[in-house]
Amino acid sequence: MDKKPLTTTEVKEAADKFFPLFDVVRERMPTESSTEDTLKVMETVCKLAHKNRADKEAEAFGFLKVEDGFVKTD
Repeated sequence: MDKKPLTTTEVKEAADKFFPLFDVVRERMPTESSTEDTLKVMETVCKLAHKNRADKEAEAFGFLKVEDGFVKTD
């Protein structure tokens, strides 16, 4: 891993990606939730999002597609 200090541009780019995701989770949290609570939930939500992405990618390589609960065999 690179040990050079991060530039302000690198931190800004990372923040531009992070905060919209954080805001999506924070909007759904109870009003009394702390930032720490939100970060813990965000970690779980992001794990689920990664799993959903992997499932969709695996499905795309299959021969049978499932649409509206039915197997399509074009």
